[in-house]
Formats: sequence, C-alpha cells, structure tokens
Amino acid sequence: MFYRENGQFKTSYRADQQIFPISQDRMAVLAIVAFAFIGVPLLASEYLFNAILIPFLVMSLAALGLNLLSGYCGQISLGGAAFMAVGAYGAYNFIMRVPGMPLPLALLLGGVCATVFGVFFGLPSLRVRGLYLAVATLAAQFFADWVFLRIKWFTLDNASGSAAAPHLELLGQSIQGDVPRYLFCLTVLVILALLSKNLVRSAIGREWMAMRDMDVAAAVIGIRPMYAKLSAFAVSSFVLGIAGGLWGFFYLGAWEPAAFSLDLSLKLLFMVIIGGLGSIMGSFFGAAFIVVLPIALNQFLPWVASLFGFMITTTAASHTELMIFGVLICWFLIVEPHGLARLWSTGKQKMRVWPFPH
Repeated sequence: MFYRENGQFKTSYRADQQIFPISQDRMAVLAIVAFAFIGVPLLASEYLFNAILIPFLVMSLAALGLNLLSGYCGQISLGGAAFMAVGAYGAYNFIMRVPGMPLPLALLLGGVCATVFGVFFGLPSLRVRGLYLAVATLAAQFFADWVFLRIKWFTLDNASGSAAAPHLELLGQSIQGDVPRYLFCLTVLVILALLSKNLVRSAIGREWMAMRDMDVAAAVIGIRPMYAKLSAFAVSSFVLGIAGGLWGFFYLGAWEPAAFSLDLSLKLLFMVIIGGLGSIMGSFFGAAFIVVLPIALNQFLPWVASLFGFMITTTAASHTELMIFGVLICWFLIVEPHGLARLWSTGKQKMRVWPFPH
C-alpha cells in the first residue's frame, strides 16, 4: 500500500516528464546513492572493494555504454572490449606523455580516442546489420588486439605490450587507496548514468529507438540513418572508453591486450541481454549478475559440500560454478527474455495496483 502515486499531482509538463515521476522512486534512488557514497566506505572491507564493488561499478558503466548502442539503437556489437582497450591505452598515453596531465582529463581524452575508433568501425552499420554488423564489430576486437600487441609506441616501447598505471592523483591528492578509488568510480558512474538517462529521453534517444524498431520506417519519417547510427556508436564508444580507462587504472593497475579480450566483449553482451536491452537499470542488474554471482557461487559451493560431509576440490568448484552459471543464464533468458529489468518493472507495477489483480 505504500507504493502509490495517489495525491501526487502533476501541474506542468516538466513535472510529468521527470526521470522518476513517483516520489517513492526518487526517495529510494537518493537513499541508495547516499548509502553508496557514505555508508559503503564506512562498512566495506578491502576484499569487498577490490573483488566486488570496483569491478561492479566499472562493468556497470561498460554495460551502460554497450546498452546505448545495442539496447537503444539496435546495433549488435561484439567489440565492446576493443573500445575499452582504446580508452585505456589512450588515457595511458596521454597521462604518461603529457607532463602534468590531470587524471580526469586523460580519461576523457581516452574516451574521445575510443569515440573516433568506434565511429570508424561503425561505418559498416550504414550498409549491413544483424549478424553481419556483429562480424564487423568483431573485426574491431581483433584489430585492437593486434595493434596494442604489435605496435610498441602505444605501450611506450614495452616489448610485452603491457602497461602499468601511474600513481593516481586528483587535485594533488593521492587516490591510491580503496575508498578513494571506489568513490571516484562511483562518481563517474553516477554522472554518466544520469547523462545517459537524459540522453535516451531526448530527441536523439527517440531517433535511436526508432532505428532499433524499424530503420526503414524511421528513414521514411525523416530520421537520418547515418546520423542516428554513427551518433550511437560515438556515444557508446565514449562511455566504453572511459570504462576501459577505469578498468585499467583503478582495478587492474597493470594490464596487457589480453585483459581486453573477446571474452570480456562477450561478458558485456551477456550483461546487456540478461539485465535488459534498452534499460539503464538493466545495465546495473546485468553487471551485478555477471560480477557478483560467480563470487557468490565460489563461496557457496564448498559450504554446501561440507553439509553433505565431503570436500570439493578447487578445480571441481570452478567447473561446477561455470555449469551453474550457464544454467542460470539460460533459465533467466527462458523465464524473462527481456531481462531482469523487466522483472523489476513488472514487480513495481504489481505493487502499484496491489491488492487488486488488474
């Protein structure tokens, strides 16, 4: 009974078009964000920061970037990790080659590099779509792997192709600790998620969704396919590039091209599909499913085995974890092919009309 909008009257179009038109939603989101900024740094341990929270924040941002392209514009991409790699190596080169380069500016410039790279490999979307476009973006993945492994200039002539993040500073203050790194990633995620939410509600977002639903009909009513598709690739690649910089600088610390392999691209695609295509909230759900669930299974399986009086080896636990993980992915796709975000939306709708069934 508490989830109602009774008495919440809208007296202007601006009030009716708020991101969260129901006051309970606004208060819940503000409470979650406030707890993330204030409560989590006070309660979380070092393991929680490094194993769960920071990877979750960065993967949520990466899934958000891919969702703008695949979920809202309908352009299938298998090169998400390649765009992340361009952003990571771009930020690394800017901060290492330019003396006094601020960290936020280096990350933004890395995102710009990923934007140029994404627009270039988004050009085939003007002629092909579906699986053919997926293969074209897959070419971006292999091209990025080859470039950063073979061209030593991008890694400051490092023979192994690896890069190590420098000492992280912001406004002259060190942010090497767990809490500062977490707060920095959280701030970037909140800002870009808010901007993305407003972007998909704008005219360009409606153009993307029109291209996703039926590109021929969108072109008939005056939407320019080239502008809509390439702008989706540009924005998506920019967000993925910043996520790649955060992944390299704040989580890995040191990385090589294999850190941004095809496996990571597939994980990003799974996050978007499981979380919900065309949903900002679905990006967070998908990242939580992919990042948190394997760790939870790894801790849960030995405990279950001990209840039945036998020990499970590390290898068996790892294989069982992968099997259960795959079965859960299939189960979620069968039960709700529109992702966890649809389940969340359905649950909220049922709460709004409870106890009435209609």
